[in-house]
Amino acid sequence: MNRFIFVLLASLSMSLVAEPHNTIIGEFSTGNLSPWESKSFDGETLYTLIEQGGQKVLKAESNASASGMFREIRIDLEKTPYLNWSWLIENSLGGINEQSKDGDDFPARVYVVVSGGVLFWRTKAINYVWSNNRVKESTWPNPFAGKNAMMMAIRTPADKPGTWLKEKRNVRTDLKNLFGKDIRYIDAVAVMTDTDNSGKHAQALYGDIFFSSE
Repeated sequence: MNRFIFVLLASLSMSLVAEPHNTIIGEFSTGNLSPWESKSFDGETLYTLIEQGGQKVLKAESNASASGMFREIRIDLEKTPYLNWSWLIENSLGGINEQSKDGDDFPARVYVVVSGGVLFWRTKAINYVWSNNRVKESTWPNPFAGKNAMMMAIRTPADKPGTWLKEKRNVRTDLKNLFGKDIRYIDAVAVMTDTDNSGKHAQALYGDIFFSSE
């Protein structure tokens, strides 16, 4: 009997171990864009689903334009703090100052938004960007939104265009480091390829986006 209880308890404790959990944000590989909406800032970046390497991905092409694709979805960062995605750029944007309004353009960016609700000035965002000239992991305030929207260089010119790269960020940790607060929830995720300020051309591909528990 004692042996039976021991085996039973051991089995129960194993069943209580949390399985890894994912929350899908952008399932582009299935050809589904229905949960996503377009938001234009200056002109229209063209977003289309294409086949690449036997898999569907989201293609973004910007010609002196700035519009993004966003999805409103509340994510509990206590359960799934890690944002995962893959991306590829066809070209970087040289000769611009990313810390200025005239140079606030990126071939690819993925960002998360914490809504301020009716207190819109409390809205916060992290822009994970493929930088044109900054040092990897460097951060700076967005020249239009100030310290409420922080930029973070995830990739730099040292990362060659035309190569798929996978990313994984602990968003809860990044929010705490950048804003000094332990923020549990984010309210939207967006992708954007934009060249409206510089008047340049950029093209990028985005793979599936999801949050994970580990």
